[in-house]
Amino acid sequence: MKNNIRVERAILKISQQELADRIGVSRQTINAIELEKYIPSATVIMKIAFVFGKRVEDVFALEESDWR
Repeated sequence: MKNNIRVERAILKISQQELADRIGVSRQTINAIELEKYIPSATVIMKIAFVFGKRVEDVFALEESDWR
């Protein structure tokens, strides 16, 4: 699953730690999501989108391999 969390964080000028604190996960979780090594739960996805003031689809996108 692709995401543009790093770009959205830069726009808001917040660190991985600040985003993590706002949504109740660890900084390592945010790092793993940004690096596309971890697919978060629907709740975490929705919280991230909310922090950025965006729709989920504006932050996350499925890849072809996600359909297999």
